[in-house]
Amino acid sequence: MIILVINCGSSSIKYQLLDMKSDDVYDVIAKGIVEKIGLPEGGLTYRPAGKDKVEKVLSIPDHKTGMQLILSELTDPEHGVLKSLENIEAVGHRVVQGGEFFSKSALVNEEVLRKIELCCDFAPLHNPANLLGIRVIGDILPSVPQAVVFDTAFHLTMPAYSYMYALPYEYYEKYRVRRYCAHGTSHQFVAGKGARLAGLDMENSKIITCHIGAGSSICAVQNGKSVESSMGFTPLEGMIMGTRVGNIDANAVLYIMKKEGLTPDQMTEILNKKSGFLGLSGKTSDAREMDKLASEGDARAKLVLKKLTHDIIKIIGSYMAEMNGADLIVFTGGIGEHNSRLRRRVLENFSYVGVKVDYEANTAWGEDAIITAPDSAVKAALITTDEELVIARDTMHLVMDEE
Repeated sequence: MIILVINCGSSSIKYQLLDMKSDDVYDVIAKGIVEKIGLPEGGLTYRPAGKDKVEKVLSIPDHKTGMQLILSELTDPEHGVLKSLENIEAVGHRVVQGGEFFSKSALVNEEVLRKIELCCDFAPLHNPANLLGIRVIGDILPSVPQAVVFDTAFHLTMPAYSYMYALPYEYYEKYRVRRYCAHGTSHQFVAGKGARLAGLDMENSKIITCHIGAGSSICAVQNGKSVESSMGFTPLEGMIMGTRVGNIDANAVLYIMKKEGLTPDQMTEILNKKSGFLGLSGKTSDAREMDKLASEGDARAKLVLKKLTHDIIKIIGSYMAEMNGADLIVFTGGIGEHNSRLRRRVLENFSYVGVKVDYEANTAWGEDAIITAPDSAVKAALITTDEELVIARDTMHLVMDEE
């Protein structure tokens, strides 16, 4: 089954075209990423199997433009891999927020779209982009079945004392205000993959997964289930991120609104799109550019990177306390997979529980590896995430079951 997987992030669209024969037998026909959407200089990377990689630098103002670029590359007469978009048999989409509506993946229909739209307030940077991707594909390929895989579904196993806020209970009853978290597809995948690499029994393990990128979250996975994660009602909560503020005293938000005369929508824009790396540095939301600025001596860029490290350390430490220990710490995501210095600085803070970094192994870049010494009391690993494969598997099963 030829399946196109679309993974819309807050500032990127990752995509893969796969020929799925079974869960573990498949070919990746093409893959790539559209990056830095909304920034002055964006880019497209397209990797067709058996052909030269294509890279383009151009302005990509929004997700719709990014989707059109992807479909154009797949059918390009010179380097495309499809004769026609009609060769696509199904499309699977990552959707960040499914609320309490979805505990598993689903085929797209009007009712599913309506519920995803109802959850847009919970994930204002992602769900609108996810919906746009679904609708663009629906317009171009109206007869092709589409499936949605939810980042929040994995976290519905969290206990109430973890997901509830200490607000008047009526706000949960009326508006379902609670912690939903995100990145569940990635956390579930890398926890399982990491357990296999480390020789752990997933059903009898304590794993902390750190998905660190433009959007970041950390998850405590106990015996294969999410019991805690750092994002909240929306993906805003938790650590510092590319453009999101992370944890903040709610009264600080109200104070700024009063002083600046801001509306709720204006404040939402600031918290979600003008804060984080961008707000604190005043220069960029991109971690690679932040590293460059820091190496050149930029004090605020250094502050951003120190705060990111500090936030990760605090969250990992609290999850170790919650689970009464940990067997494995996993790093994944764009930053987690490619920043050895960050991994080292985080892990060195856990020497008190017996973590011993293997400094040579930790130089790994974007490939699965155990990065602690053989006698480390707690193992750590770099695990490449593959949310697209998870989405393709679920899409294949949903379409086949429907047939």
